[in-house]
Amino acid sequence: MALPLGTPELMSIAATLGWASGLRLYAVLFCTGLAGYLGWIPLPGGLLWLQQPVVLGASGLMLSAEFFADKIPGFDSFWDLLHTFVRIPAGAALAAAVFGGDEGSWSMAAAVLGGSLAATAHVAKTTTRAAVNTSPEPFSNWGLSLAGDAAVPAMLWLSWVQPLWAAVGLGVAVVVMLGLTFWLLRHVRALLRGLVQRFSGASTALD
Repeated sequence: MALPLGTPELMSIAATLGWASGLRLYAVLFCTGLAGYLGWIPLPGGLLWLQQPVVLGASGLMLSAEFFADKIPGFDSFWDLLHTFVRIPAGAALAAAVFGGDEGSWSMAAAVLGGSLAATAHVAKTTTRAAVNTSPEPFSNWGLSLAGDAAVPAMLWLSWVQPLWAAVGLGVAVVVMLGLTFWLLRHVRALLRGLVQRFSGASTALD
C-alpha cells in the first residue's frame, strides 16, 4: 500500500525512476505503467500515460527485447552504447514527470537529479559489463544481468511503499556504483599503459 506522498517522498520516487532508467529503462516504463493500470499505485498525472494499453504493449515488447539482448556477451555492450542516447534523457523526463507541470522548480530539480542518476547508473553498468565481457565464460555476465533484472523492480516497489528507505538504498547503490566505475577505469588505464609499454618495447627491440 502506497503511503501519502509529500515533496520528499515524490523526490525519492523521481530519483529512483531516474536511477533505474539508467539500468533498465523499459522495465521502468512497463513496471510503473502496469502497477498504475492495475491500481496498485496512484500514478502522478505526469506519469498516467505509462498505463495506457498501447504504451504498456510497446514497453512490454521492448522489455522482452532488452531482457534477451542483455544476456548476450558483446551484444549487451553494443545495446548499452546505443542506449546512451535514450536512457539518460528518459530518466530525466520521467523524474520531472513525477511533479507534473504545476511545480516548475521541483520538476526542474527532479529532472537534473533523475538525469544525473540515470547517467551514473548507465556508465557503471556499461563499464562493468564491458569489463566482464573480457572473460570467456558467460555465467558472470548472466549473473550481473539477472541481478539488474531483480534490482530495478525491487527498488521501484520500495520507492512507492517506503520512499525514504528507498532514498537510503539509492544513496548506497550510487556510492558503490561510483566506486566501482572509478576502480574499473583505473584498471583499464593501467592495462592500456601496460600494452603501450609492451608494444613500445617490442618496437625498440626490432629497431
